[in-house]
Amino acid sequence: MSVTPELPIIPKLKANAILNLLARGQRIDKRRLDEYREITIKTGYVPNAEGSAYVKLGNTQVLAGVKLEVGQPYADAPNEGVLIVNAEFIPAASPSFEPGPPDENAIELARIIDRSLREPRVIETNKLAIIPGKKVWIIWLDIYVLDHDGNLIDACMLASMTALMSTRIPAIDVNKETGEVTIKREETQGLLPISRLVTTVSVYKIGNYLVVDPNQEEEALSSARLSITVTEEGLIAGLQKAGLDHLTETEIEKAIELALNNAPKLITAIREAAKDIRAKEGINSEGG
Repeated sequence: MSVTPELPIIPKLKANAILNLLARGQRIDKRRLDEYREITIKTGYVPNAEGSAYVKLGNTQVLAGVKLEVGQPYADAPNEGVLIVNAEFIPAASPSFEPGPPDENAIELARIIDRSLREPRVIETNKLAIIPGKKVWIIWLDIYVLDHDGNLIDACMLASMTALMSTRIPAIDVNKETGEVTIKREETQGLLPISRLVTTVSVYKIGNYLVVDPNQEEEALSSARLSITVTEEGLIAGLQKAGLDHLTETEIEKAIELALNNAPKLITAIREAAKDIRAKEGINSEGG
């Protein structure tokens, strides 16, 4: 269920107040322009999922769950597992969300998360073949927006990466004669193989100013957004532009600088949230 989220109409007086504060390097909630809201991440939020994570970013709340199934590989990657990402805007998350099939905003959100994980090869899909060329693990990553107060992309990326880091692979039985694979979900065979951590930093243009992690009122005043995917090695793995306004070369350079400066703290939040689960499996939280 999801529809196009309509941003709230901000009274002119409040809009002017927000812009005047930005001119002084401040936000209406007393943050700096380059400062994120408080981040809370909890793993194991959905007991019946192979992996899950709840994220609260300011008042924005999202949930990511991972389910593993056995299926056929893609023809051009016969020995690799498959990642499928879906996103839904729960109607209760915002007055503007209504029941319905996923619209272009939910699809865009899922695609940004998908590309952010796929391009830097976050998941070692080459280790997920069960019967090479015939049976592989299908990774279903489902994202739910529970409460929308701005910056959904970064919140959903935090939840997705943490959920994947905490995903346990169920044990299986393979019938050598028929090739039939039986999943034994009550047992596990280790964690999903992760090669590296990634995060997104979305930079919004409000008037002539660039800010990170806007609340919904600030987001309503923005004219452009640049979502930047950053790996734990500090490499840029993707860029996604949205909004009708343009970004100058100088603004793009500044946005990338903001992303590179903020990404380490987001990566650290993911790593800390998943460290206990990975420690129980004898795996560090550095990826791998």
